[in-house]
Amino acid sequence: MKLFDKKNEIQDEIIQSEKYYQEGVARLQDLIAPAAVKITPRYIRVGDILAQTIYVIAYPRYLQSNWFSPIINIDLPIDISMFIHPIDTYDVLKTLKKSATQVESQVHIEQEKGLIRDPALETAMQDIDELRDKLQQGTEKFFRFGLYVTAYAEDEKSLSEITTSIEAILEAQLVYVKPAIFKSEQGFNSSLPLANDELDIGTSMNSAPLSTTFPFVSSTLSDNRGILYGINRHNNSLVIFDRFQMENANMVVFAKSGAGKSYSVKLEVLRSMMLGTDVIIIDPENEYKHLCDTVGGTFIRISLNSQSHINPFDLPRVKEDEDPGDVLRNNIANLLGLLHIMLGSITPEEDSILDRAIHETYAVRDITAQANLNAIPKDSFPTMTDLYEVLRSMDGGENLAIRLEKYTEGVFSGFLNNTTNIQVNNQLVVFNIRDMEEELRPVAMYVVLQFIWNEMRTNLKKRMVLVDEAWVMMKYEDAASFMFGIAKRCRKYYTGLTTVTQDVNDFLTSRYGKAIVTNSSIQLLLRQSPAGIDMISETFYLTDQEKFLLLESNVGEGIFFAGTKHVAIKIIASYSEDQVITTDPAQLLEIEQAKREFSEE
Repeated sequence: MKLFDKKNEIQDEIIQSEKYYQEGVARLQDLIAPAAVKITPRYIRVGDILAQTIYVIAYPRYLQSNWFSPIINIDLPIDISMFIHPIDTYDVLKTLKKSATQVESQVHIEQEKGLIRDPALETAMQDIDELRDKLQQGTEKFFRFGLYVTAYAEDEKSLSEITTSIEAILEAQLVYVKPAIFKSEQGFNSSLPLANDELDIGTSMNSAPLSTTFPFVSSTLSDNRGILYGINRHNNSLVIFDRFQMENANMVVFAKSGAGKSYSVKLEVLRSMMLGTDVIIIDPENEYKHLCDTVGGTFIRISLNSQSHINPFDLPRVKEDEDPGDVLRNNIANLLGLLHIMLGSITPEEDSILDRAIHETYAVRDITAQANLNAIPKDSFPTMTDLYEVLRSMDGGENLAIRLEKYTEGVFSGFLNNTTNIQVNNQLVVFNIRDMEEELRPVAMYVVLQFIWNEMRTNLKKRMVLVDEAWVMMKYEDAASFMFGIAKRCRKYYTGLTTVTQDVNDFLTSRYGKAIVTNSSIQLLLRQSPAGIDMISETFYLTDQEKFLLLESNVGEGIFFAGTKHVAIKIIASYSEDQVITTDPAQLLEIEQAKREFSEE
C-alpha cells in the first residue's frame, strides 16, 4: 500500500513538473496574440489597432449585380464577412401563405371602405405570389443573409472616417447599415476567418438577389463587333472590342521593356487589318519590318541617306467646308513647332521672326490664304532651303539662318529640304526611323506625324495611327503639344491614335501626357517596373491588388481598360499570328533561317 502511494506521489510530481514546463513554453498563440484586448461599446482595441463592425439592416427592392464591388475594391483596411443560412422551403411557403392572406384581406377591407387602391399593397401581393410560385417550382431557394464589414484604424477619428465612407457608398445604393453597438466583440469575431456568426443579424433573401452579392464578379468586354484583344484572366471570357465604337478610338499602351507591348499592338494591327482598317506606323526600332513584309505593306526608311523624303512645307487638300487661310495658318503653326525642336531654345523675338519668315517663304511661291491651294503641285511647295534663304535676308534672322544651316547645307542636309516623293496608298504603311541619328529622332517623328496628319485630313477612311516609343516626342513641349492635338481631333477623321511607350515617367510627367491618356478611351497596361508603378497607380487609380498584378504579370499579361470597365487580360495569338508578329530575336532568327533553307531548295 505504501509502495502504491509512493508511486502516485511520483506521478503527481511528474504531472506538476510537466505543467510548470508547459506554462513556460512559448506557443504559437503566445507569439501572435496581442498584448491586450480592450472591448468598448462601439469598438474593440486589439493591441494598437481599433476595429469597428457595421452590419446591413435593409436593402432596396431590386439589387443589381456587382453592387457590392465598390466596397470590395475600396482601398481601405477592412474585412468582409458574408453568412448565408438556408431556410427550409416548407416553412417559408407557410409564412408566405399567411402573409398573402393578410395582404389580400387588407386589400378587401380598403375596397369595402371605398378607398382608392394602394400601389404598395398590390406590389407586395405580386411579389409574394411570384416568390411562392418560384419556391414551389424549385427555381428559387430562401436564405437568411448576414453581411458584416469590420474596419480597422489606429485612432478613433480615422476609424470614424472609414466607417462613414463605407456607409455613404452603401446608402447611395439604398443599402442601409448600423454599427454593432454593445456587440463589438461579437462583430469582430464574426469577421475573423472562423466561420462563426456570433453577431447573428440577417435579412431574409431568395436566390436571385442573394446572387448579386457574389464578391468575385469581373467585368466582361465581349461584343458582337470588333477584334479579339485577349482572354479575361478572371473568368476566361473573350475580350472582344471595337475601339471605333467608343467616344474616341485612341489607345495608350504602357509596359516595361520585354513585357510584350510591341507583340500586343502588332496583334491588334494584324486583326484590325482583317476587318478593313488602314494602319500607319512610326517604327523607331525596326520591329514592324517582318509584319510589313508578310502582309505586303509599304516599308519606308527615313534617314539622312534615304531616298524617301517628306517636305514639312506640304499642305493638305482643302475640303469644301474648310477655309484655305485656316489650313495655311495651321500648317505654319506646325512648322513653328518643328523649328523649335530643330533649333533648340527660341526667344519670343526669334519666334516672331520665324513666323514672318515662314509666311514670306510661302509667299515667294505665290502660296497665300487667297490662293487655290488644291491646284498647287507637290514640287511647287517651298522647302527648308527656301526658308534658310529668307532668314538670311531678313533683319534679325541671320542667327537663325546659321542655326538652320546644318539642316540645309551641313551635316543634316538632305533630310528636310527635298520634295515629298512617297505614297501611302497601301493598307499598311510603316515609317522606319531606326537609322536616324539620335539627335534627329524627335524631328523625324514630328515630320512623319505631320505628314500623317495631312494625309488624315485629305483622305477620310477608317485608320489607325501607331506611334511606338512615344516618350521620345513627349520630352519636347512642341512635339507633345502636336501629338495631343492629333489625339483630340483625329476622331473627326475616323482615326484612332495608339501611343506606345516603355518610359512611363517621361510620358506622364509631360504636361500633355496625362491629357493624352484622358483623351484615350482604351488603355492597356502590361507588366510595369517598380520605379514607374506609383505614377501608373496614381494616373489610373489602381488598387493595391491591381498594382501587385502589374508588378507580377507574365509577358503579355496586364489590365485592359475600355471606358469605365477594365479587366485583367492575357494576350494570346494563334501559331500563324505568332510567326508574323513575334519580337523574340531567337524566334526571328529561326524564321529567317527557315526562309533561307526553303529558298535554297
